[in-house]
Amino acid sequence: MTDDADAAAEPSDDEVVRTAAEAAEGIVFKHYDQSTVTDLDVTVTFEDGVLDVDVYLNAPEDAGPDPDAVAQEAVETAGEAVDELFEA
Repeated sequence: MTDDADAAAEPSDDEVVRTAAEAAEGIVFKHYDQSTVTDLDVTVTFEDGVLDVDVYLNAPEDAGPDPDAVAQEAVETAGEAVDELFEA
């Protein structure tokens, strides 16, 4: 395969960002009802082959699992989803 064919087979930067963001949000809403979350900010960048995911989650401590733990799980899941995207 040529370099052009390899590049065409890889997902676009937009697709990588969208996949990571959707995966992160999916984890948050797996643990919390949407009405429980008072603030959620998922920031994803993908530049020069480097994925950066930041999840800020504000949910009441008594509403379920620890928000920091859920945010960390969301970041890890976003990375795994992108890895799967490149393996496909």
